[in-house]
Amino acid sequence: MNEQQLYDLAPALELMAFGLLLALGPLCWVWWRNRGTGPSRRLQALCVLTLFLTFDLVLFGAFTRLTDSGLGCPDWPGCYGTSSPILAHAQISEAQAAMPTGPVTHGKAWVEMIHRYLASTVGVLIIAMTVMSWRQALAARRAGKPELARGALSPWWPTFTLVWVCLQGALGAWTVTWKLFPAIVTLHLLGGTGLLALLSIPASAMSLKQAGQLPAVIGKGLRAALWLSLALVVIQVSLGGWVSTNYAVLACTTFPTCQGSWWPAMDFAQAVQIWRPLGLLKDGSNISFEALTAIHYTHRLMAYVVVIALAGLWAAMRRAPALARQRRMLAFFVVLQVLTGLSNVVLDWPLVAAVLHTGGAAALVTIVVWSLTVTRSGAAAACDLKTAPRPV
Repeated sequence: MNEQQLYDLAPALELMAFGLLLALGPLCWVWWRNRGTGPSRRLQALCVLTLFLTFDLVLFGAFTRLTDSGLGCPDWPGCYGTSSPILAHAQISEAQAAMPTGPVTHGKAWVEMIHRYLASTVGVLIIAMTVMSWRQALAARRAGKPELARGALSPWWPTFTLVWVCLQGALGAWTVTWKLFPAIVTLHLLGGTGLLALLSIPASAMSLKQAGQLPAVIGKGLRAALWLSLALVVIQVSLGGWVSTNYAVLACTTFPTCQGSWWPAMDFAQAVQIWRPLGLLKDGSNISFEALTAIHYTHRLMAYVVVIALAGLWAAMRRAPALARQRRMLAFFVVLQVLTGLSNVVLDWPLVAAVLHTGGAAALVTIVVWSLTVTRSGAAAACDLKTAPRPV
C-alpha cells in the first residue's frame, strides 16, 4: 500500500466551495430574520450566530479528538486527495482492512471531514463579518458622518479574528501532518478557545449597543477578580489539553486520591517535556507512567485552585446586578465541570462526559470574557467623566 502524501491541495477549491455552500444557510437566516433592519443589527446577529457555531465546532473538535478520529484522513485538507470520504472509499477500505482498529476507518474519516467542513463554514462566516464591518466603516467615512458607524464593529477586530482563524487552520493541518504531536494538538485546542473569546467580545459589545445600554460600572476588585479568573481558566484549559493529548486521563482512576496515594509516584521532568512526539520523549524513549501521572495530577491540583477562585468570583458577582445572568451561568458550568471531571476519572473516561468537560471549559472562558466586555471599572468610568467635554 502506497503511503499517502501529507499535503494534497487538489481538493482545496472543492472544500472551499463546500464551506461557502454550508455558510449560505446561516447567512440567509441572518438576513431573513433581520430584514428591514440596519446593517449594524445584521452584523450583530451574524456575530452572535458565528459565536454559537464556533462553540459547536469546539465541541465537535473535542469529539474528533476523543474518538481518535484526528487521523481519520491521513492527509490535509481533504481525504486521500478528495473532498469526501465517499470519493476515497477504496483507499479508506484498504487502510481499514490493514488495521481494522487503526487511525483510518470509514467512521473516523467521516468524523474528521465533518470537522473540517464545519471549520470551513465558520471561516466563511468570519470572512463575511470582516467584509460587512469594512463596508460599514468605509460607508461612514465616505458620508463624512462617523456617527453612522456607532454601534458597528471596528473592522480591525474581525480582520484580526480572520488572521487568528487562519492560524487555527494551520494548527489543524499540523495536527494531522505531525501525527497528533501533543504540543500542536494542545495549541489547536487553545486556538479554538481563543477564537471563542475573540468572537464573544464583539457579540457582547454589539448586543449591548443594540439594546441601547452602556457597560455596567463595577468595582475595581470585581474587575480584577474577573481577569484573574480568566487567567486561571486559560491555564487550566492548557493543562487539560495536555492531559487529553497525552492520554493521561486514566493515569489516576480514583478520587480524591490517585493510585491510592495523596502524592503518587510522579516524574515532572518528563511531564514538562513539551516539544516531543506522542508517547515519546525527546530522546525517542517511551514516556513513563510516572510522567503521565504527573500530567494528570497537576491538572487535578490546579482544578482545586480554579474551582475555589470561580466560587469566590460567583460570590463577588452578587454585588453586580448587571451580571446576574452571567453569575447563574457561571455556577451551572462550574458544577458541570466538577461533575464531568469526576466522571472522567471514576467512570473510565466516558465520551459524553469528556466532550462536555471540554465544552464546559470553553463556556467558562466565554462567560468571563462576556462579563468583562459588558462591564467597566468605577475608576475608568470616573476618568471618562473627568475628561468628558463640559456643557457650555
